[in-house]
Amino acid sequence: MGDLLQVKNESGDFVVEVVLLSELRGPAAVAQTLYRETEASRELRTKAAEERKAVPRFETSSQGKPSKRDRRERERLRGRE
Repeated sequence: MGDLLQVKNESGDFVVEVVLLSELRGPAAVAQTLYRETEASRELRTKAAEERKAVPRFETSSQGKPSKRDRRERERLRGRE
C-alpha cells in the first residue's frame, strides 16, 4: 500500500496511488476504491484532453470500397472515359 503505479491506456497516461489491497477480484466500483489518482496526474490528463479537443479532426469516409459505378463516375470526371 502506498505504492505509485503508472498506467497507460487509450485515454492517456496517469499515476495512481495504491490505497488498499483486495484478496478477491471484484466489480469495477469496488476496485475504484482501492486506488487514488494523484493530483498532478489528473491535471496532466485534463490538459492533454483539452489539447486533443483543440486539434481539428479529419473524418474519413466510412462507405468502404467504391463500387464499379463510383469508379466509372470518378474516371469520367477526370476526363479518362
